[in-house]
Amino acid sequence: MTSFNSPLDAFLYWEAKTPDRIFLKQPVDSKLYTYTFKQAGDEVRKMASSIKAYNFPRRSHIALLSKNCAHWMMSDLAIMMSDHVSIPIYPTLNAESINQILVHSESKAIIIGKLDNFQSQKPGIPDIHKISIGLYHQREGTLWEDIMQSQKALQEIPRMHKSDLHTIIYTSGTTGTPKGVMHTIGNFMESTSAIESMIKLSQTPRFFSYLPLAHVAERVGVGTYGLIIGAEFSFPESLETFASDLETCQPHLFFAVPRIWAKFQEKILEKLPQKKLNFLLRIPLLNDVIKRKLKQKLGLRHAEFIVSGAAPLSANLMHWFENIGVTIFQAYGMTEDCIISHSNRPQVNKIGTVGKALPDVETKLSPEGEILIKNTCLMKGYYKAPDITATAFNAEGYLKTGDIGEYGHDGYLSITGRIKDQFKTDKGKYISPTPIELQLSKSADIEQICIVGTGIPQPIALITLSEAGKAKSKIDLTDSLVDAVNQINPGLEKHERIEKVVIMKEEWNVDNGLTTPTLKVKRNSIEKIHRDFYKSWFKMEDMVLFE
Repeated sequence: MTSFNSPLDAFLYWEAKTPDRIFLKQPVDSKLYTYTFKQAGDEVRKMASSIKAYNFPRRSHIALLSKNCAHWMMSDLAIMMSDHVSIPIYPTLNAESINQILVHSESKAIIIGKLDNFQSQKPGIPDIHKISIGLYHQREGTLWEDIMQSQKALQEIPRMHKSDLHTIIYTSGTTGTPKGVMHTIGNFMESTSAIESMIKLSQTPRFFSYLPLAHVAERVGVGTYGLIIGAEFSFPESLETFASDLETCQPHLFFAVPRIWAKFQEKILEKLPQKKLNFLLRIPLLNDVIKRKLKQKLGLRHAEFIVSGAAPLSANLMHWFENIGVTIFQAYGMTEDCIISHSNRPQVNKIGTVGKALPDVETKLSPEGEILIKNTCLMKGYYKAPDITATAFNAEGYLKTGDIGEYGHDGYLSITGRIKDQFKTDKGKYISPTPIELQLSKSADIEQICIVGTGIPQPIALITLSEAGKAKSKIDLTDSLVDAVNQINPGLEKHERIEKVVIMKEEWNVDNGLTTPTLKVKRNSIEKIHRDFYKSWFKMEDMVLFE
């Protein structure tokens, strides 16, 4: 295990040791651009020199608005090299949310990279220094390419200290206004050290970075960890090319969220229906061939560690992937604990749980069942919010996660819900929706679920349909959903049993504000729109309703 003082130190090490090895692979307009460690280092130094020329005070805040791309990585390194603090912004946020973060963080400059709809976001950027990247068709402020032509490379690279503030990560806001989580360089290095001790990959690993680098899991578990071990990074060109880009890359580490796994399953079953797949897997000579072909097509043929996080993944789906030779390790962490909490891993894997506590993690449950965490990389607090920071920890310094859980006798943790997600029916009974949602998600007709029930006698399920569900006739779909509810209701407590399933007209996505950038359902936003209809839906005769 190589010891580095900072992510920048790691990059400089690999740049010196393997200057001509490919570091970044970036497809744009069907053309592949590659950057060796040496080429990236040259661009990073010039960009750092350009930022230094603004003469901002040391550790000023520089924002980064972009989808994952080669220039996201180089920009982040340039911000470090110029001795400043990065403020990553989700590339899907609207102008109002972008403005809120830029103003609150007091960002003095912004780097604008690969985006789908910058013109609608542009009004949210105040009068600060702007740098944009022409390769991604941006023309705002100073062009990256012009800086590469005119600027000299930075010669004196400052030494970073582990106590220095490294980044402020604004949470995706499932429950309200985003908060700026402060992490030091030391926090990131402690976190990646824990990851490195858990995951052993090939000497020159390939990574595929597509989940938002503005999110702590991708930023630390893929971006920073990849820098530490000298990985080669590939990025998808677009949503349309995602599958082929992933298949081409064949990464050694792959991280996904539950929605991605559901989509993968859906695409496989479109080409290979379950009955046919079951038949082929039962034939000894074909079993291995089918598994190899499926993993090749998914882009997971060479994956040595596959992880799911951000939200609970159903045991049913994990068993399905296990059956085709894809072992998924479910992990649990959050922005505030720098993702170091619990994880399943080789030889320590129990489907249906989020694994055991990682080494050097102290954990306990509060009297209410809330999971409390203490590790060596807890956040330093919420930016400009000491009062909120104080409420995030208990008297012993444990982080209050807001999640409810229970430990088995073997030490594996199961998440049973979130404190803020619990609701009370008009019978006065509290319900934790997450376990019920996981059970109902076994239905192949359902894309997303939100169990609600405030003010009515029994809970109801608001759902959006999968492609398989949309393809069915109304009668077949209704029968299938009734059957799905009837299968799980007998195993639930009486007050938990689902009374109605309401099929939403509108998809839940980032654009309409009903999911976070990591594709988690924003329960508060969905409830705000639909709460007034709960009582009328509950009184309707049919179990399955179409909004």
